[in-house]
Amino acid sequence: MGILRTDRVTGLGGANAITGSTFFGNGNGTAGNYLRIETGTTDDFAFGTGDFTIEFWFNRIALSGQQHFYDFRGDTNTNTVLVYMSSNVMYYFGNGSGRITSGTVPSGEWVHFALVRSSASTKMYFNGTQTGSTYSDSLNLVSPPEGSGFIGSNGGTDGILPSGSYLSGHISNFRVQKGKAEYTADFTPPTHRLEKTPETVLLTCNSSGNVSNEETGKVVIPERDTLNDAFPVASTFTPNSPVGFSTTTDVGTQFGSTFDGVTTFDSQAYFVPPGGNTRERNRGRGVLGGGYVHPSTGHNTMMYIEIQTQGNAQDFGDLGTARSYFVAGQTSSSTRGLSSAGWSGSGINTIEFITIANTSNATDFGDTSIARMSGALSNQTRAVHAGTVSPFSNVIDFVTIATTGDAQNFGDLVEPQSLFAGASSSTRGVFGGGRNNTPSENTLHNTMQFITIASTGDAQDFGDLSATRYGHTGFSSPTRGIFAGGYLSPGQTATIDFFTIATLGNALDFGDLGTANGYCGSVTNSTRGVVTINDAPNYTNALEFITIATTGDAKDFGDADPSGSSTGKGMGDFPSCMSDSHGGLS
Repeated sequence: MGILRTDRVTGLGGANAITGSTFFGNGNGTAGNYLRIETGTTDDFAFGTGDFTIEFWFNRIALSGQQHFYDFRGDTNTNTVLVYMSSNVMYYFGNGSGRITSGTVPSGEWVHFALVRSSASTKMYFNGTQTGSTYSDSLNLVSPPEGSGFIGSNGGTDGILPSGSYLSGHISNFRVQKGKAEYTADFTPPTHRLEKTPETVLLTCNSSGNVSNEETGKVVIPERDTLNDAFPVASTFTPNSPVGFSTTTDVGTQFGSTFDGVTTFDSQAYFVPPGGNTRERNRGRGVLGGGYVHPSTGHNTMMYIEIQTQGNAQDFGDLGTARSYFVAGQTSSSTRGLSSAGWSGSGINTIEFITIANTSNATDFGDTSIARMSGALSNQTRAVHAGTVSPFSNVIDFVTIATTGDAQNFGDLVEPQSLFAGASSSTRGVFGGGRNNTPSENTLHNTMQFITIASTGDAQDFGDLSATRYGHTGFSSPTRGIFAGGYLSPGQTATIDFFTIATLGNALDFGDLGTANGYCGSVTNSTRGVVTINDAPNYTNALEFITIATTGDAKDFGDADPSGSSTGKGMGDFPSCMSDSHGGLS
């Protein structure tokens, strides 16, 4: 056996590093070249009055005059989108008028740009920070004429519009999403190559070898204004991860040299990190909030951890309402986390949200349909809540995580239940265990039931847990679900069960927590799960973790120490749990 060395690795940019861009112009403003997008006769770029996201990285050369980034107009008055720069300012232009004006555009450096409309409000971001005002946007954005989509120009001599306004500089990972507001508040810019989502209608300028590369099937045609001008070219010059990853850097510094505790390998063979690729190393933030600590009814403190790095939790901010017994399960996207319902002397139905990357206090989101104290799950787009305080209900509701507002009806559980947990993939959610009030609240369950998250409808039978339990926690990878801890009748359990989310059947033994534990919470980065150990009535301060792709007992992670630090009371019963890379994120 030899030791895996990562002190100098050449040519490694991470499994999902940004690897390409497109260069426009020749650096002095005289080359008139651009990309023409064959829009076809579809309505892909007809955003209507709905949400949309246009984002890309750019690195411009300091020049005066207009430079166009995204121009999908048929003429100057067509009600479509234009994004352009004039001197040192970026503009969102629609229906013949400027709608948002940015602050100064940085020059000679990579900048992440995003234009996002969410619920009739449009914002512009530089490097994840809003620039310019919020535009109250009711524009009905229609389809551009066929073939009239341009990147890097307003069309050239072959386009609909007069030639000119050519970009000088680089663009990388140009993505357009229809029907999705990717960002709704300030955010941490992505540090990886953008991926095609179900809402993506354009994804280009992401190859170091093919300027025409596009991942949704659109035809991208390099154009030049005259025969004297060069075509746009594919380039290796990229943000290369905005965190500054270099192809010859110390990869141990960037990604860590320990892959879930495995540091040795056969010196005659290649080393493959177990449970995923290097993109999954040192990834993911988890936020824990609230919880019941005797004799109080709950606290409002939120703490955060970096899931792939063992250590103690740090202060994040405060919930608006001190509460416990939250809807148990992770209801979060890659940017936003929800704290839903719970208990504060009585059942409550309020939902609050945070931006996971930014430490701050929670903000009001809306309400669940009824007071809840049970299971929840998400596919990072939609959050689904089920189970209630007594008297129990079988009603399931849902919200769209990116859009504030009250929950809507989803369907029904197989029977009224409470105090169960949820786990999910990108498509399917599974609720497991719990108790009901038929014939009494002490009737415990080992049943699991599933839903298809993107649709609505009633839950169906999935299989059984290894034992009846309630007050446990659930989390998942893209393929495997985990239920851990909980209460039996009587006492608490340390048992961890696992199951394959795509396959109906009974759960199997995974291992044990270090401490029997009920009313626990958990966060995950889809590779590792971290469980809160409250050990009622002692209310300890511990966190434990498992590697989801393997089986085995949990290990010590660190301490979760909120406002009760002097007493070591930890997060208490059923904290709110959110993470930015759980469930369906691979």
